[in-house]
Amino acid sequence: MEKNVLKHTGLLVFIVVVALLLMYLLPEIEIGGHVMRRVDILGDVRHVPDPVSEPDSLLPPPPKVKPAFVDTCRAGMTCVEDYSDSTMRGMVRFYRALDELAENPRQVRIAYFGDSFIEADILTADLREMLQKRYGGCGVGFVTITSMTSGFRPTVRHSFGGWQSHSVMDSVFFDRSKQGVSGHYFIPDAGAYVELKGQKNYASRLDTCRRASIFFFNRRETTLSVRVNRGEAVTKTFEPTGGLQEMSVEGTIGSVRWTVERADSTLFYGLAMDGMSGITVDNFSLRGTSGLSLRSVPIQMMREFNEQRPYDLIILQYGLNVATERGRNYDRYIAGMQTTLEHLKEAFPQAGILVVSVGDRDYKTAEGELRTMPGIKNLVRYQQNLAADEAVAFWNLFEAMGGEGSMARMVHAKPSMANYDYTHINFRGGKHLAGLLYEALVYGKEQYDRRRAYETEP
Repeated sequence: MEKNVLKHTGLLVFIVVVALLLMYLLPEIEIGGHVMRRVDILGDVRHVPDPVSEPDSLLPPPPKVKPAFVDTCRAGMTCVEDYSDSTMRGMVRFYRALDELAENPRQVRIAYFGDSFIEADILTADLREMLQKRYGGCGVGFVTITSMTSGFRPTVRHSFGGWQSHSVMDSVFFDRSKQGVSGHYFIPDAGAYVELKGQKNYASRLDTCRRASIFFFNRRETTLSVRVNRGEAVTKTFEPTGGLQEMSVEGTIGSVRWTVERADSTLFYGLAMDGMSGITVDNFSLRGTSGLSLRSVPIQMMREFNEQRPYDLIILQYGLNVATERGRNYDRYIAGMQTTLEHLKEAFPQAGILVVSVGDRDYKTAEGELRTMPGIKNLVRYQQNLAADEAVAFWNLFEAMGGEGSMARMVHAKPSMANYDYTHINFRGGKHLAGLLYEALVYGKEQYDRRRAYETEP
């Protein structure tokens, strides 16, 4: 007779069900920081009341997240685009220098490097005046010993005699190891002289200065004399030091004349007329250059010049001698300018750098129509990418001028603001463009101040 196990099965099921029901009454079990799910075999049929929602007024407030400050650009203005990173090689160092100028008067220097677009102090003359009127300062800044454009430069009366002039743009007989920051060096003959006089006819704050200097490198004993305001000459002898030397005079200086009394194996580089505080703008124009020649200036010479005249901002404006009608690819040129920027960063470690794009340049088509040279717009974009890659600042001069065809409009303006080569501006055009750059610099400083104030707010 078979044993009946059905009743045992039913008993087992009953015991399991009762056990599972009782397990629901057990408290929550936590293992390794994790709360185990409660056993509830009636969970699918059990009525669970809706959770009581807590009023929002009882919840803790959400965290306050301060939105990032966003730079803006005023409508109709071409603003400076700052691509600098934590190294701050863009505009911040210049803006900080302006803050220091307000708190403790000092010189804030700008070096403006360019080609024939800024020759004879075009554009830089008016930019200098605008900045000096706002922030103080006087004097024309750096001037080379001799100049091809001395008769056309209206910001200073410049006369000289007895010099052998050498430029990096010379095709022969130029020793690159001797050149100064301007791309020149000058060798004096016996009795060589150079004189600068202030003037009032073009731009203000240039009739007098507070400090005048001459820069030279001597391998042997050198004797110089200086006459201020056509007064009595002061003579000084300099022993060789192995580095760049400066002779300077101070006072209310309307004119200054330097004479080389004795100089053997001495190279001269330039002069300067400055204030004791405020803005100084040095014009380093070099006709025919693309900007690549700056790489050839010995780094040690640049460093020594930086000790004498440390810059807070370096502006680079090139491109007229690079753009072509059919130019599309400027990779090689930009690669060269990258090494130029690295050279300048190393020589002037405290300076911010602003790349100013090439301006408009027009040409006549086969049909006789005036149009922007096709290579210009490509080059502008390459220069913008150069600034971004090198983490410096950028200002689009082409856009500020008015973009395509703007050079022709400047030429045909009444009165004209540019020359009939449809490439170069005149002094009226320089004043117009200087005003646009000045506006961008001042607005950038205002934005910098707003950002600082915003970031210090709780």
